[in-house]
Amino acid sequence: MSDPSKQKRPETQRPGVTQAILDWHAAVPDDRLAHLVRDARRGLGRCLQMRLAEHGVASGHWTFLRILWVREGFTQRELSELAGVMEPTAFAALHAMEKLGYITRQRRPDNRKNIYVFLTDEGRALRDKLVPLAEEINGMAVEGLSVEEVAVMRKGLHLMIENLASYEEGSANERRRVPSTRELARLARGEPPRSPISPVRPLRP
Repeated sequence: MSDPSKQKRPETQRPGVTQAILDWHAAVPDDRLAHLVRDARRGLGRCLQMRLAEHGVASGHWTFLRILWVREGFTQRELSELAGVMEPTAFAALHAMEKLGYITRQRRPDNRKNIYVFLTDEGRALRDKLVPLAEEINGMAVEGLSVEEVAVMRKGLHLMIENLASYEEGSANERRRVPSTRELARLARGEPPRSPISPVRPLRP
């Protein structure tokens, strides 16, 4: 008799991560909005990542492409802030994108210090291939919701973002900021911060 633990999983069984999330929400039906938004974001990200992989595009590159499709000419620092990643992470991703031929990085004659990022023709052409994939994933995610319910959800999320942005701005004025990964590691070890906390730098227009 075969060992049940070694039997092949049914084709309909969900992947481990997805199933774990669903099990958690079944156990905690009144979970906080922050957790629901995080898990919805994770689900959207995983599904989009699978579709992007079909075109050989990394999900980290998608984050910068969708910003640059709206407007080019940001500095690397501005792009890292808009994408919500640390500058070294942004630098590595942009370097890889430049090697793939998606972007160019240029200095301006009037400002030799900053490096500005622009799309190539190949990078712009990816928009017509990839945006429909993202729209498909978004449509799949809201199946079963009416147009009115989606509109209410969109309005609520926009308001949440505005409320949290206002809190972050007020916290910056009080000299609070999001700690770096290195600072978090020191705090986890019980070490005091090495330098006083400084306010968040505002994004230049």
